[in-house]
Amino acid sequence: MPERKLLDQVSDVARFRHLSLRTEDAYRNWIRRYILFHGKRHPKDLDAAAVRAFLTHLAVNENVSASTQNQAFNALLFLYKQVLQTGAPNIQGVERAKHSRKLPVVFTKAEATAVISQMRGANRIIAGLLYGSGLRIMEAVRLRVKDIEFSRNEITVRDGKGERDRVTMLPLAVKHRLKAQIDGIQKLHKEDLKRGYGDVYLPYALDRKYPNAAKEFAWQYVFPADKLSADPRSGKIRRHHVSEQNVQRAVKTALREAGVRKNGTCHSFRHSFATHLLEDGYDIHPVR
Repeated sequence: MPERKLLDQVSDVARFRHLSLRTEDAYRNWIRRYILFHGKRHPKDLDAAAVRAFLTHLAVNENVSASTQNQAFNALLFLYKQVLQTGAPNIQGVERAKHSRKLPVVFTKAEATAVISQMRGANRIIAGLLYGSGLRIMEAVRLRVKDIEFSRNEITVRDGKGERDRVTMLPLAVKHRLKAQIDGIQKLHKEDLKRGYGDVYLPYALDRKYPNAAKEFAWQYVFPADKLSADPRSGKIRRHHVSEQNVQRAVKTALREAGVRKNGTCHSFRHSFATHLLEDGYDIHPVR
């Protein structure tokens, strides 16, 4: 058997280690750029000096942010340690990109309410969860039915930042709309099953351990996409969750319609959630 191409090996290891598809794509892109930067030489023929040269180039010539440079380094670290299984590259002497000193945008309570009130449908519920539960946008769109506990007014966030689970509050302001949303997707799920579809992506190879779980309603996304689509990994036709970009665009439109003159984003709701809890004297550590 011929040896698999390097970027295919990157994907194999990324999936074995349960990295998200987004992280896998980002790592592949940085590794490809690293190889092209060094004249298409194979990374196993490059040393730590080559890594330092690439990272310095990003900071000095491409003027990337500190977080972008760190992501590039993490991709190369993954390449050398996990894929090629060599030592970690030495990055001493790298010109570091400057960290942003910008303060996060925080809405007042009135502004947050005004923006959310301009939104409709699932986007409005998602924005309410960002503000009322402190969810990140990807945590919100990836919620599954089983993660909502109405009797205790709790939401369980699975595989959050750092692959950690946590429990946060279910805001009463969205509880009724969220129940209606779940009733609606239950009908949609039944229709998908009748058409021969209805299964959903399961993490950590759970579809092999529990073959029937993918079709169970408890595992369905709370905010499913409007259309079925092919899974980018398996090619299987499934209903994915709604795109976070749809929510981001809806927030931008709602900001204009509400007359809020701040450069806010979906993440601004999370900052506002934490700020308002602190102002009211609550400890935000349990819901981070």
